[in-house]
Amino acid sequence: MSFFVELKRRNVFRVGIAYGIATWALLQITDVITPILELPEWAPKLIFVFLAVGLVPALIFAWAFEMTPEGLKKEKDVDRTQSITRDTGRKLDFAIIGVLLLAVGMLLVDRYSGERPEAVAKEIEKSIAVLPFVNMSSDKEQEFFSDGITEEILNSLAAVKELKVAGRTSSFAFKGQNDDLRKIGDTLGVEHILEGSVRKSGTTIRITAQLIQVEDGFHMWSETYDRELTDIFAIQDEIATEILKQLKAQLLDEELEVLVSQRTDPEVYDLYLQAKQRLYTRTGPTIESAVALLDKAIELDPDYVPAYSQRAIATLLLSKRSYGSIPELEATRLAKRYIDNALRIDPQSAEAWAALGLYHNSRAAEHEQAIEALTKALNINPNLIDASNWLQIAVNSTGDPRAAMQILEDMTEKDPLYKPAFGNAISSFNQFGQIDKAQALIEQFRQFYPNDPMLLRADATVNFFRGDSARGLILAEQAYGLAPSDAVMHFSFSIGLSMTGQTERIAEEGREFFKVDALDALGRREEAFQLAYALANEGYIGNLFELFNRANRSQDLVDYLEERWPGLDAFAADYPHGDFGYGLMTDVAYAYSKTGNQQRFDDALMLVEAAVSKLSDQGVDNFVTMSRNAQYFALAGQYDEAITQLEKSIDRGMRSGLPLDRDPIYALLRDDPRFADLQAELIDKTNEQRAILNLPAIEL
Repeated sequence: MSFFVELKRRNVFRVGIAYGIATWALLQITDVITPILELPEWAPKLIFVFLAVGLVPALIFAWAFEMTPEGLKKEKDVDRTQSITRDTGRKLDFAIIGVLLLAVGMLLVDRYSGERPEAVAKEIEKSIAVLPFVNMSSDKEQEFFSDGITEEILNSLAAVKELKVAGRTSSFAFKGQNDDLRKIGDTLGVEHILEGSVRKSGTTIRITAQLIQVEDGFHMWSETYDRELTDIFAIQDEIATEILKQLKAQLLDEELEVLVSQRTDPEVYDLYLQAKQRLYTRTGPTIESAVALLDKAIELDPDYVPAYSQRAIATLLLSKRSYGSIPELEATRLAKRYIDNALRIDPQSAEAWAALGLYHNSRAAEHEQAIEALTKALNINPNLIDASNWLQIAVNSTGDPRAAMQILEDMTEKDPLYKPAFGNAISSFNQFGQIDKAQALIEQFRQFYPNDPMLLRADATVNFFRGDSARGLILAEQAYGLAPSDAVMHFSFSIGLSMTGQTERIAEEGREFFKVDALDALGRREEAFQLAYALANEGYIGNLFELFNRANRSQDLVDYLEERWPGLDAFAADYPHGDFGYGLMTDVAYAYSKTGNQQRFDDALMLVEAAVSKLSDQGVDNFVTMSRNAQYFALAGQYDEAITQLEKSIDRGMRSGLPLDRDPIYALLRDDPRFADLQAELIDKTNEQRAILNLPAIEL
């Protein structure tokens, strides 16, 4: 018998193969657990050496010994006629196949379970923040010019899909500060920083720019540009192109082009930059001053599209609904004229498409058009952070809050200090019951704006959704004190008063939406109706519908609706369900049930049911939605589920100083003995919060 045949008979080859595959599997497991157990880097190498050395003894052992039914014996002591090496070989074959399957599975998991660390690291490397260029001009009023240059370069880089560019707001948060580059890079999530300076003197300009690697402070590239102001656009494009060239040499995979700026006269460009910087402040007076500058720019260059686009945005922001006093219809009409001019001159203007998206957002039932316009704007220039914010508003308005939240998460990752996204993200996290995420974002924001009203308001809302209404009110009142003209701060302050049962203060200090209920609770129903009608004339009909039902005037609600809308579908188109439920349609359903119109009651309740299901499928999870769900189930006659939803709502944070059965829909549950217990529990929890504020207890 040949030596080769004997090796095969004694299963030496099979043992070697099985040993090799098992060694590979063990090394893969070691690679996974080494960082988890914080083992030293040399641990996997040592294990490999031990396993490699062990191969020889394993082969010798396979040659010298044989497994028998009586146990392990030396091969020379086994009768060949009684040998079971064939059976042992088959078992080894199955073992090898099993280990091979395990190896293939591990390879597939490693290949498809997510991004490899090196791929993630590479993605992070393709990132940059453009810090505000320092104004070195003798005239400090030229600050807007250096900021504008920075922003134009930032926009050019942001148009490159392969490059992650930190948002404007977060980059500008470091203006005038001398922070360590590693801190800036860590905060903004980037590996490269562009910084520089601008010196403007007469008709000449000097721009210095340098590209720095965050990790070690290495200056990858620097350059100084001395030009006439007539070449300012060429300078911006040249700097952006050179940066891409430097990054491409190390990071980017293909030849890329920058977004080219539209040319105009230097004076027009000055006016445009000043106006744009003022628009960022989002206050009525500064927006009005921006309008004057943009009008002058358009007068000097009737073909300058960026000025038309920003003029449209400014007009919409000055509507009564936003920061100004222009009637809504007039604001949209004027804005559309500027938008049409912009798109006629340049159909590929990102700013113009963004303005068109804001225009559609300002009009009822045009959310799909808004999404289309804003998506186009962001495809042209992904750095338009306002367009992203307006996009998430439009998406949310179509009844897809989950998709809107994803947009907000992407925005806060790219531009974590952009206040509108910050505030909206907190609201979204609260809506979905993701309080921990909301708190984490607040703590990140607090590092840069510790006493900002927006931060205080956000912190207040998180406390409200936890049921800590006393702490929430304290924070909301601080925010309102810092920004008394801000309607959003006033709204949050009013929520705090309501959740701590301060009805008298609401009647005196609260927003109109809260005053209606407070006035009615204080026995001032006539005043409540006067205010509710005034709000309805402005398009806010919720308070009036609630008051109609509470005053046993459901027929008046039905008459009001049917005089203005041909049917419930038309009404629902103008007033779809909100982020937390469909309270308005619930009031409509109740009114039809009281007036004996069964068909309309069924139709209205079906619309409410659809909203409840949709929000539930989306994952909306908070005490406000639960309380609205309780109303739906009460109307549907599902009293057990209504009680369950109310229990959950109170447990999750619902607080009120007024008894539940003031609401005629909740009053349908009075005959259930559990309802009285729930009312008592609600007042007890509210009194716990009132005690923190040194307020007397409320009695039922």
